[in-house]
Amino acid sequence: MENPRLKAALADPAVDPDIPFRATPNHRHHTWALTFHSRPELYIRPQSIPEIQKVVHLAHKCRKRIVVVGSGHSPSDLTCTSAWMVNLDDFSDVLKVDPEKRTITVQAGRRMTDLNTAAKDHGLTMPNLGSIDIQSIAGAISTGTHGSSLYHGILSQWVQSLRLVLANGAVVRCSKSQNPDLFSAALCSLGALGIIVEVEYQLVPATNIEWTQTLKPLDYILDTWDTTLWTTAEFTRVWWLPYLRRAIVWRAQKSRKEIRPPRSSWYGGMLGFHTYRTLLWLSGFFPRLLPAIEWFVFGMQYGFSEDATTDAVEEQRTGLLMDCLYSQFVNEWAIPLRSGPEAIRRLGAWINHRDEESGIPFSSKGVWVHSPIEVRVADTSTHSGQARPFLDPSCRDEPTLYLNATLYRPFGQDPPCRERYYEAFEWLMKELGGRPHWAKNFQTVSRADIEQMYGEDLQSWRRVRREVDPDAVFVGDWLRRNVLEAGDFGACEEMQLWRRNRHTGGVDWIGRQVADSVLALNLEKRSPSAGSSEESFAHMAGAEAEASILLDEYEDDDVSPTNDGAAEKGEADIIAEYMSRMRDTR
Repeated sequence: MENPRLKAALADPAVDPDIPFRATPNHRHHTWALTFHSRPELYIRPQSIPEIQKVVHLAHKCRKRIVVVGSGHSPSDLTCTSAWMVNLDDFSDVLKVDPEKRTITVQAGRRMTDLNTAAKDHGLTMPNLGSIDIQSIAGAISTGTHGSSLYHGILSQWVQSLRLVLANGAVVRCSKSQNPDLFSAALCSLGALGIIVEVEYQLVPATNIEWTQTLKPLDYILDTWDTTLWTTAEFTRVWWLPYLRRAIVWRAQKSRKEIRPPRSSWYGGMLGFHTYRTLLWLSGFFPRLLPAIEWFVFGMQYGFSEDATTDAVEEQRTGLLMDCLYSQFVNEWAIPLRSGPEAIRRLGAWINHRDEESGIPFSSKGVWVHSPIEVRVADTSTHSGQARPFLDPSCRDEPTLYLNATLYRPFGQDPPCRERYYEAFEWLMKELGGRPHWAKNFQTVSRADIEQMYGEDLQSWRRVRREVDPDAVFVGDWLRRNVLEAGDFGACEEMQLWRRNRHTGGVDWIGRQVADSVLALNLEKRSPSAGSSEESFAHMAGAEAEASILLDEYEDDDVSPTNDGAAEKGEADIIAEYMSRMRDTR
């Protein structure tokens, strides 16, 4: 640890040397999909709340941003940092299970699969899941994770209470009745409010589900959209095959039947896995193969004839999951459910090179895409008694359709169609009143778009964020360019210095603390102080300040920027351009 500020901070008599600071250098972070890579200065794995408070205290003293990571399943640069990265895998205990209330309280680093395993011992389970369950519970909450059911909203709807360590070191509890604004902000926090340390979650009785999976013509999907498609079973999702004009319909309902695994298939295991990946890799050189690949791969997997059906009975905690296969770009949007048929018809026309029929003002010439396109649903409009996250992407007053345009990266190879496909896809989603999934790879959305999409809810979230973290300990480039208001930067904020493509695929992300470059640009600085942070939450009624760490004032000593060889453009030019762009209110 060669940071002189950190050495001085650790030597401060006010810092308890008996509380461990479990930090290591030289960590290499990447997303699960290998889309982004970064090297944090320190990788920290705390094991207790006092350790987490110490991390926050030291970050303030050293003017360092903190990023909290879990499984890395957000494929964007949301979690990239060159500052301090905190992983909570060693902070994942079950604290309490209440069988009468059917709730479980866990430390925030617990993965959902492990949460469900603990719940099973008490005859309980999570009410709903997304496609995977290896995310930490805090990460799933913070990004608006959802499953696929008109009888459920996003996973945050089942959160009963949270505890967070704020930027001033205070531990604060929030719920619908206690600090309700903080609760509504933290239910989709994007990691920008503090560090979630405990989650109290509502469970339901454990059960089996019986699921069926049937190959249907696309006309069946469109004809039953407003009648039985989404309401026949508790859980329903669709995989749309745009070149074949077919779809795979998956439905699941609670069942008392005994476990019955799906029929085994000689193709459905490792042979099919590697065959599809190899064919996708070949399509990177010969994109016109993709319609034929769709026909062959999904015919072998699900059958070539319509109404081919597979079924099984599994535990709900495993039956709701799916295999996400390979590294991928994921671009998912929430639009009103009633707009689904129009979205499918128009996007399908564009993918099949009928541009005029699609009404999308981008040429599809030469664009060939991967399949399937995932179609899922949720409904938060019927859960009026529960707190709604300020940044909930789902529709407030009607059911929501999630349309997910996945593009695989076979053997790390980026698909050649991505830029134009996503440009057209996002244009259509915006026209239909859509909002992007926070954790995915949207690429044409501006700060102004987000402000228009979320209106007063975004202003409420921003207000809470400013109150609990005025010095931007938890703010980086992704948040500033997409979500936060234009204007002044926080004392601990991190900017993107540059990014570069890796020869093995993916992007290297390099950041720098804004404060370390501030002199070169003659910007005003302000020092984090006990006042700015300690007062940040005092006005919020009912705050539970437990063992709060007070931040001492320190001198804001000058730090000259160093030249790290910022590609062809000078570092000062990069910084000036970045500052201008982030301060632009357009």
